[in-house]
Amino acid sequence: QVQLVESGGGLVQPGGSLRLSCAASGIVFSIYAMGWYRQAPGKQRELVAQISTGGSTNYADSVKGRFTISRDNAKNTVYLQMNSLKPEDTAVYLCNAVYGPSGRFEYWGQGTQVTVSS
Repeated sequence: QVQLVESGGGLVQPGGSLRLSCAASGIVFSIYAMGWYRQAPGKQRELVAQISTGGSTNYADSVKGRFTISRDNAKNTVYLQMNSLKPEDTAVYLCNAVYGPSGRFEYWGQGTQVTVSS
């Protein structure tokens, strides 16, 4: 059974930092591209950051220079370091794992809430 379990969300003041973690089980983690998405109330889900199996990264323009995605294959975990947080970063953050042609194998976590507010 595949599980992606996010943690690390919470309430933080503008300008603050959080580190999200996503622990994967039931998959060969190292062969999956991993990503973080977010969904705010009333808005579509959007890509935040991706990391390939080789460590290449891709970021949404809105988070470039503030967020950093990384992975630890030994721990089957992907991280999202979020700095200089803004109120508009408030959303549920979801972990994503993709493998295969056209993303044939794709899994999602349940999400963790991040709220940026004073």
